[in-house]
Amino acid sequence: MEDSIRAEWTTRKLTGVSFALLAAATLLAWLARDSGLPQQPMGFTLVAAGLTAIWILAFRSLAQTYLQRWPSILLFALLIALSAVLVECSPLYGFFVWTGYLYTVYALAGRWRVVGAIAVAVVTAGSQSGGWSILHTSGGRMLFLVLFLLNAGISATMTWVEMGKIRTTEQRIQMIDDLADANAKLEEALNENAGLHAQLLVQAHEAGVLDERQRMAGEIHDVLAQGLTGIVTQLEAAEAHPGERDRHLTAAKRLARESLAEARRSVQALRPHQLDDAGLPDALGDVVETWSGLHGVRADLTTTGTARRLLPEIETTLLRTAQEALANVARHANAGRVGLTLSYMEDVVTLDVRDDGDGFEPEQPREVTATGGFGLSAMRERLARIAGTLAVESEPGNGTALSACVPAVMVGGVA
Repeated sequence: MEDSIRAEWTTRKLTGVSFALLAAATLLAWLARDSGLPQQPMGFTLVAAGLTAIWILAFRSLAQTYLQRWPSILLFALLIALSAVLVECSPLYGFFVWTGYLYTVYALAGRWRVVGAIAVAVVTAGSQSGGWSILHTSGGRMLFLVLFLLNAGISATMTWVEMGKIRTTEQRIQMIDDLADANAKLEEALNENAGLHAQLLVQAHEAGVLDERQRMAGEIHDVLAQGLTGIVTQLEAAEAHPGERDRHLTAAKRLARESLAEARRSVQALRPHQLDDAGLPDALGDVVETWSGLHGVRADLTTTGTARRLLPEIETTLLRTAQEALANVARHANAGRVGLTLSYMEDVVTLDVRDDGDGFEPEQPREVTATGGFGLSAMRERLARIAGTLAVESEPGNGTALSACVPAVMVGGVA
């Protein structure tokens, strides 16, 4: 990176400036040949100037090849030697010696630029003090030393500042290169992700269709199947007990109307009507009271903790879980009493359903048939859709206990 920056500066402008100053200094030296300034014969001066011109041309052509450390240093050292010879030929070549500061930036790297600037300051001080002959006296040496320190301080400082600018430029170029690489990789990743995005859209659509099918299957099981089962039960009871025929028929009609209304709400993905104007505890109380009146089994609901309004999906799931659990009790348990406990805790809400019925072996659940056996699976699937769980404890002859646990996510945030 640094090589390319230095090579960019070895242009015609640098060469033109160098030739112009070399020619001007040579002309001044020729004009001052009889002025009394300490000078070498004009023939020697022209030879030194010619060699310097050759160096300038050589630097322009060899710069990109010899910008490695040691060849570059040797090339620059040759310029310092030629400059010192020119100052010996005439102090007026100090006008050209100044270009040495430019070549320190273009020909050297790193701290060698400071070393090069100090070397140029030596030659510059020699030209400003009237040539190298001034070193023959103590006063001349003192003057040379002062001029050298001034030139070295100024040039070293300016060179160091210039190095800082170059480092900043290099960092910016590197940053641009890194950004270009990052953009290329990003474009490649975007092209790759485009295909993945299309695939994900297809999968999301399929997942949405599957989720909707599962939801409808659960609603059909929880609403229509339970309602139809209740209707059949009431009609069979009406046939078995003619004296209570009207009561059972009325109950069957009410179940039919409620089932029809819930079926319509399920198709529209609406929450159960019990939750429209009431909170979950009141809705569960209504379900428990209705179920107990239909089946003649005592059922009690207990609520613990501070009741609060949860997300509609969570309240609907807990209500459907209670309905399914009570339907299972009515179909299979032969229970004389059922207890439900709704518990509001800090992070979760639990619904426990216990009965004193026949019980069963949890490791050997009822076989799924055309007449039933979907209850527990349906409850687990419905709870899983809202990150809930279902635990079952039962033993033949000792009743059954179900415990549903769901996150306590309120409307507007977590409880």
